[in-house]
Amino acid sequence: MKFYEGAKLRKYTFIIPDFALAASGEIPYYPVPRKRGGCMLKIMDVSTSGLIAQRVRMTATASNLANITSTRNEDGELKPYDPRFVHLQTDNTIGPNGSAGVIVREIARDELPPERKYVPFHPDADEQGFINLPRINLVTEMTDAIEAARSYEANLGAMDITKSMANQSLRIIT
Repeated sequence: MKFYEGAKLRKYTFIIPDFALAASGEIPYYPVPRKRGGCMLKIMDVSTSGLIAQRVRMTATASNLANITSTRNEDGELKPYDPRFVHLQTDNTIGPNGSAGVIVREIARDELPPERKYVPFHPDADEQGFINLPRINLVTEMTDAIEAARSYEANLGAMDITKSMANQSLRIIT
């Protein structure tokens, strides 16, 4: 399965491809370009690592929101979707002169018991009329999405400023 394809429908659960590997315990590798020239261009690597990390957070949030009412997991089993959460970590090897970037340390699953809701006519209801839903809080997920989007925009702004400083430096030299 390729990364970056967006959400796909598999039986009853929307799966974002990045998390297909995370479900098996593997963490997808998101390369940050490293071997560049001067210090100015290495600064771009710090922002690039931030862009990648925030994109992974947005993917996790999108996956959680898409499955907020899923009563089945990725394999079609009668077990609700396990929400995914991204854990980030600083990486001192990315930036120059002690500046640090960020990497995705882990894509964790929420292991809390499912929320039970009384819906007697649902096809997945048990004998008592209850269905199991994932413990996903819409407000929390939307807040995470807004925070990730703003962090992404901030990293784009830092890249634009760095690019304009590099251009101005070249104008001064030439």
